[in-house]
Amino acid sequence: MTENTQRTVIVTGAARGIGFAIAEAFIKNGDYVVMGDLNLEQAVESAKSLGDHAKGDQLNVADEESVKHFIDQVISDRGTIHVLVNNAGLQHIDKVEDFPVDKWNQMINVMLTGPFLLTKYVVPFMKKQQYGRIINISSVQGKLASPFKSAYVSAKHGVVGLTRTVAIETANDGITVNAIMPGVVKTELVMKQLAGLAKEDGITEQEALYKHLLNRQHLKRFVESSEIGAAAIYLASDDAAAVTGEAISVSGGM
Repeated sequence: MTENTQRTVIVTGAARGIGFAIAEAFIKNGDYVVMGDLNLEQAVESAKSLGDHAKGDQLNVADEESVKHFIDQVISDRGTIHVLVNNAGLQHIDKVEDFPVDKWNQMINVMLTGPFLLTKYVVPFMKKQQYGRIINISSVQGKLASPFKSAYVSAKHGVVGLTRTVAIETANDGITVNAIMPGVVKTELVMKQLAGLAKEDGITEQEALYKHLLNRQHLKRFVESSEIGAAAIYLASDDAAAVTGEAISVSGGM
């Protein structure tokens, strides 16, 4: 499915992993992508690898001033914003009684306050043009739960709630707001988590993969980053104009 509309698309946490795959999908779709990431150098390098229709810029999604500056820069460069993909995330695993409060605050700020801030400052431009697509990357853990992930699960559940609320508020402004709930995607974040689980259990990473990550999944394989990108392209397309307030699972059956 190709739109070829040269829309302006923002993808956060886009320097690598799922965010990079989503940015790449929009580039292939004929759009212009601004790749926001905390790591400016990596964002710039990743954007260069995607060609002239991608730009890397620094963005701290948890900081309101950084978000405002980033949005202002995109508007200055491009005139408006058509699609926002809130993807930035991180992980920390610990028992709830041992979970550091600073880690809890960091994860909630990045994965829940971040999407709120980007949405808050992008929506006025989308309302003005009576068109917009907001896609929040939640997780299959936005509907399920796993032990030792209290902050991650809480944030990802919150993202689904934010999605549904903003979808109602913007329903008559030509804006759709949806969430994607990826399952186990083979990213650097997941592989680090897998290594930690294997070490803790004294088993191989392959054994840990099936014990902890794929035990509830029907397909018994990693979800590809490109499959998340494809879902984002659909939700941003005219074909999905009647889809809003939804949380779509791309998880291999979880």
